[in-house]
Amino acid sequence: MMRAILVSLLIICCTVICDGQVKRRKNNSRSKGGNENSLEGVPIKERIVTGGGVGLGFGTTQDYISLSPMIGYKITEKFLAGTGITYRYTKYKYFTPAIKLIDYGFNPFMRYTLFNNIFVQAEYEYLNYEFPASALETKRDSFSSLLAGGGFFQPIGDKAVLFVMALYNFSYVEPKIGEYSPYYSPLILRAGVNLSF
Repeated sequence: MMRAILVSLLIICCTVICDGQVKRRKNNSRSKGGNENSLEGVPIKERIVTGGGVGLGFGTTQDYISLSPMIGYKITEKFLAGTGITYRYTKYKYFTPAIKLIDYGFNPFMRYTLFNNIFVQAEYEYLNYEFPASALETKRDSFSSLLAGGGFFQPIGDKAVLFVMALYNFSYVEPKIGEYSPYYSPLILRAGVNLSF
């Protein structure tokens, strides 16, 4: 756990802060300097980005709920850093009684907008996950991942954007027979909404 915290702090301090996800009106201080990427003079409140994703699935064999809120800080119009947290609840109904699993974690990230609405992202993810050891017992383990990839965002109003991204998990190891992994592929797809104040 300590290693996860240290890596998180390193990522945040490293080259942090992402993305001009929402086009901002130009203010006088930026116009005078001629640098459209600068946020000099923009209030801190207007640099904060929040959002995340929600996942829901209900069926005859399992129920699934996923919450992933995030908060970020725009260093420039194109470069943003932040962190997200993850909560996942899964209920496997094909066991009697049903098995309920809870996963949680956090993921500090950096995002840079290359051009138009295309961005690249790198992040560290720490995930503490629960898995069934038998029909009556669950166990817990943790998994650390280094992820990188890119995506696309589409503004929906002045202060909100819809995003879709694909990340590659460079820490992925295919589970052996009898092992459990929180991921069954190195490719991770995400979608959600980010809001600026």
